[in-house]
Amino acid sequence: MYLGAYHFDGPTAELLAGYDRLVAQFPPGVIELNVCVERDHGMTVFDACPSRDAFAGFAQSAELLAAIAAAGLPAPRVEPLGDVHSATLHESARP
Repeated sequence: MYLGAYHFDGPTAELLAGYDRLVAQFPPGVIELNVCVERDHGMTVFDACPSRDAFAGFAQSAELLAAIAAAGLPAPRVEPLGDVHSATLHESARP
């Protein structure tokens, strides 16, 4: 599993609403690991793909870019992070 970050800058509340619209476009069960973090003046989305190559292809895909635009989000700054050694989540975290 490979982890990358999508950094979105702008009004945080508007970006978070756009994130909710974005993830609603994906069928249940297709997202392996996705964490949305609020930050001052933006949000960062950590997303996992099966491999570095899969991440590179997905992050630049016309489908993802169209989904981001359809959700009303600006183009993100994409940061490849690395292979996941371990991930633990006790339960789903939603406000």
